[in-house]
This record gives sequence, C-alpha cells and structure tokens, in this order.
Amino acid sequence: MNDTLVITPTYNEKENIEAIIRKVFSLPGQFDMLIVEDNSPDGTADIVKRLMTEFPDRLFIKERKGKMGLGTAYLDGFRWGLERGYEYMIEMDADFSHNPDDLVRLHDACADGRGDVVVGSRYVDGKISVVNWPMSRLMMSYYASKYVRCVTGMRVADATAGFVCWSRRVLERIKFDKVKFVGYAFQIEMKYTATRLGFKVYEEPIIFTDRVLGVSKMSMKIFKEAFFGVFSLRFRNWKKY
Repeated sequence: MNDTLVITPTYNEKENIEAIIRKVFSLPGQFDMLIVEDNSPDGTADIVKRLMTEFPDRLFIKERKGKMGLGTAYLDGFRWGLERGYEYMIEMDADFSHNPDDLVRLHDACADGRGDVVVGSRYVDGKISVVNWPMSRLMMSYYASKYVRCVTGMRVADATAGFVCWSRRVLERIKFDKVKFVGYAFQIEMKYTATRLGFKVYEEPIIFTDRVLGVSKMSMKIFKEAFFGVFSLRFRNWKKY
C-alpha cells in the first residue's frame, strides 16, 4: 500500500475512466486509487473491475446504490482511506478537468508542510487559469469564490475547487456526520471547517480544463445549494466540531 489515495467519484464516465486510471498509475509517487461508483448505467464499474485485475492492490472500487451526491461520495472515500491508514487523500474528477500530472505537486505541498490542506487553485494572485469554459460559467465560478470569501471571511481564492489534497490529521478532526452539503457546497464547507479547526490551507496553482468527453454534472440545484448554504456556515456552533 502507498501513502496517498486518489479518490474519484464516477457516474457515467465510461469515456474517461480507463484513460484517467492509466494516467494516474503512470505517474511517479506510487498513488493508489479508489473509484466511488454510483451505479452508472453506462458500464463504468465494469471497466474499473477489469482494470483492477491489471492493477491489484492499487486500484479499488466502492460501489453505491445510486447517485447520492458528490459530497457523500468523497466522505465515503475518506472513511475508506482512513480505515486503511492512508496519510494523504486527494479529490480528483474523472474527466481530465484536473490534470493528473498535478497530483505530484499537490501531494508534495502537503507532505512538506506548506499546507495541511492543499487546493489545486484556478484563481491565484488574481489570475484565472481555466480553459474551454464559456465566459458566463467562468464569471459565475470566479465571482462565486469572491462571494464565499466575503461571506465567510475565509482566505481561500478558489473556495469551490474540487482538486484537493487532505492530510490525514485534518480528516481525522472533521466530524463527517456534521457535514451538511452534498453538492459543490461540500467543497466550500470542508475548506471552511478545516480553517475553523485551525488548519492551514495552501493554494497550488493549476490550469483547469473543461471536460471534452462525457456530460457535466453541474445543475442549478447544485448552484443554489452552494449560494444559499454559505450563509449557514457563519452561524454554526463550531464548538461541536
């Protein structure tokens, strides 16, 4: 077993899943990988299981009954990784919007103490590093992060980022049963919780490239959860965390 687990939730990712797995296992650093699979009707799980015979003891799958939300997928992945003793766990999408080559930089920044949580950030020093997004979505994302900083006071430029390396000591402190959000607001909530617990969040610049294959899971319901849910974070009783 290696010390770092890459956690990738999937739903209908047959176009991407084999390529992303092979890319991760081609990298230096010896990452393990857990696919949290939400009963994709397109056969994603079958592809993963076939590859598990090629990458025994490095590739794993956790199958769930259906679409239960991004947040619960990562929490299930974190629980799985903590039970098996991983020191670092990295959230990563299956669609190559997160460049697997950046896994090494995120891990190293966490391992050498630059951050207890390391965010692969699209917005560092006022720069926007996103490729292939329409201007409307780019502006929505950029100003959403500004909105989050304004409401929460959190000094993280890319609060909604989903490419994140967590050290074990942070995940052991967060009470997963207290996490409220299941969509992209989950990303904000986890970072904010880490800062409230006194951990350091470091942003490593990346270039985010919108997916070429498959269909985005973003929806207005997910966006509304993130927009309105941010307010509730300020009013929680953090003594219970």
